[in-house]
This record gives sequence, C-alpha cells and structure tokens, in this order.
Amino acid sequence: MFALIEVIYILMLLIGVNTANAFFRFIQQLAEPLALFFPGLFQTGNVKLDVLLNYGLAAVFWLVVTGLLARLVAR
Repeated sequence: MFALIEVIYILMLLIGVNTANAFFRFIQQLAEPLALFFPGLFQTGNVKLDVLLNYGLAAVFWLVVTGLLARLVAR
C-alpha cells in the first residue's frame, strides 16, 4: 500500500496534475513522510527525473520491506 501511494504521487507529478487539487494534496501529504530519507538523495538537475528516482526508490524500499514482513508472518 505504501509503495502504491508513492507510485500514484510520482505519476501525478510526472503528468502535471494541478497541485492545488485537494486529492493531489492528500496524496502528497501521505507520500512525503513515507518517502523517508529518499527525497533529495539524487539531484540530477531535472525535476521530473529527481522525483522518479527519489520517490521511485522509496517505493522499491517499501516493496522490499513489505515482502520481507510477509515472509516472516507466513512462517
């Protein structure tokens, strides 16, 4: 679920959704704290690439963490 929120946020930023929209702000408020320390990790000079790398890495992180937790719970 956390990774999905990150992916939705990435897609909304990449396609240029109106940032004043209430739904966008809601997703942003969820996505930014879930990104942990990843925002600002990569600074390429291209805003869209930065978002893709930083928040994409956070999404991959949450996929790995939830996968590990699922394996532990399944035992």
